[in-house]
Amino acid sequence: MDWQPVLEGERLLLRPLRADDWDALFAVASDPEIWAVHPAHDRWQAPVFRAFFDDALKNRGAVAVIDKDSGAVVGSSRWQGYDPADGGSVEIGWTFLARSHWGGRYNPELKRLMLGHALAQVERVLFRVGETNGRSRRAIVKIGGRLTGGREVTHLAGREVVHLVYEITRESFAKGPLAQ
Repeated sequence: MDWQPVLEGERLLLRPLRADDWDALFAVASDPEIWAVHPAHDRWQAPVFRAFFDDALKNRGAVAVIDKDSGAVVGSSRWQGYDPADGGSVEIGWTFLARSHWGGRYNPELKRLMLGHALAQVERVLFRVGETNGRSRRAIVKIGGRLTGGREVTHLAGREVVHLVYEITRESFAKGPLAQ
């Protein structure tokens, strides 16, 4: 499985996250507004983001999101939790983009690239989204995510957080809003 590809779309370039991306990525992540409705609402703080960044590097499925026009790092995302059972699945998550890249076409392009790559290798992709994170839940539905009924409880920022599980299968992706 290749979870460290280079993928190119019309507006975005995705490449493996590197240790030397810290400064550029933290410059984006240090905006508290990005995390305001996220369960990890304190991720804009350097020590908290450092743990997130180091975990992304350690798990070897993270990509830096580059704006092709400016060449700037504008966010990141990752694949994690590969499971070979029943045709295979992997999770896409931990995604954030600079506010300058919210709305419009950036997140759908990012997810189209990541889903296309993943679904060439597995049958389904899972997304775990904080139950109270309405912005991310709407974004997942907009790209074709289907709520599975799965729920997971974790601890983030010192409190218990419920995550809902969404999925996009190879078939639903081919017929969904991101199909090309």
